[in-house]
Amino acid sequence: MPIVMEQGASASGFLPAGASRVAADASRHGDIAIGIVNNMPDAALQSTERQFIGLLAAASGKTPVHVRLFALPGVPRGEAAQRHIASNYAGIEELWDARLDGLIVTGTEPRGPLTGEPYWPAFSRLVDWAEENTISSVWSCLAAHAAVLHLDGVERSPFPDKCFGIFQCQRIADHALTAASATHWQVPHSRWNDLPEKALAACGYDVLSRAPEIGADVFVKEFRSLFVFLQGHSEYEPSTLGREFRRDVGRYLRRERETYPSQPQRYFDPATSRALDIFRTQAIASRIEDRSEDLLQSFPATSMRAQLMESARSSAVRFYRNWLVCIAERRVRPTGRKPARDAVEPKTALALHPE
Repeated sequence: MPIVMEQGASASGFLPAGASRVAADASRHGDIAIGIVNNMPDAALQSTERQFIGLLAAASGKTPVHVRLFALPGVPRGEAAQRHIASNYAGIEELWDARLDGLIVTGTEPRGPLTGEPYWPAFSRLVDWAEENTISSVWSCLAAHAAVLHLDGVERSPFPDKCFGIFQCQRIADHALTAASATHWQVPHSRWNDLPEKALAACGYDVLSRAPEIGADVFVKEFRSLFVFLQGHSEYEPSTLGREFRRDVGRYLRRERETYPSQPQRYFDPATSRALDIFRTQAIASRIEDRSEDLLQSFPATSMRAQLMESARSSAVRFYRNWLVCIAERRVRPTGRKPARDAVEPKTALALHPE
């Protein structure tokens, strides 16, 4: 499970047990070069790095994967996050000349219409660049919404309440990305908006998996590059949804939101869920003027449904293994694009499967 961190970034603490690091050498024959454009807010910046790099490490088998981190301008950052990015990330201007096989792009919390966000011009250019210069790109959650808006003008629509929790998604189409997958799998989702399946189909997107209560989970479209769109967060660690819920409760107590947040579905164990219901009753009973974040000091200790999270993690590793295999196999075909490095032999794809 070799991961090679470039641009000064360190994989220390990111890799799962048994993984190793090798010296950076982007010219190695058969290696795969992946860029991660991490747009997540400051509080989730480093955990998102850890999540995606850990997934790539678990999925890569024996094939070294070179990972380079990039920062998109226009995403608001505090001083600590700016220092971390300066030490570990390349600027977006360096991306335009980079030679990458694949790209992973994350989203951030929107502050208004997507086209009015300060990062929108750079993001739009990023989508166009990825279409011409990668074998495949993954667009995660809000990045998926922004990408289809730029590409085909597909507008998202709001849910009545936040789509939040662990959802059982069903495979509805065969594709190399779902090879060797079960017919159903668990996926964490955390979003306020949806992309209507009919609108996606009308624009040529193929939905690979879905769930009745949340709509499309994974969908794809072939351009010069294979674009893969994820409305869920298969990269999430077991504790991530719990941290998000506690964050949203804090926002309610600080009067930054009017309504108390709903618990993530199918995530907490029954005892935790009951304790959180009691806490919710206490929080809502307090007068608005008396509402205070101090109440978080009595926020219950939480436990999640471990079996569901383990299942979700296993499915995520399989998905990213399939994605790396797709990249390796497509790199030996004539595509008209300049490869990231010398073409790999077909056997490279097989090396991604663990023995």
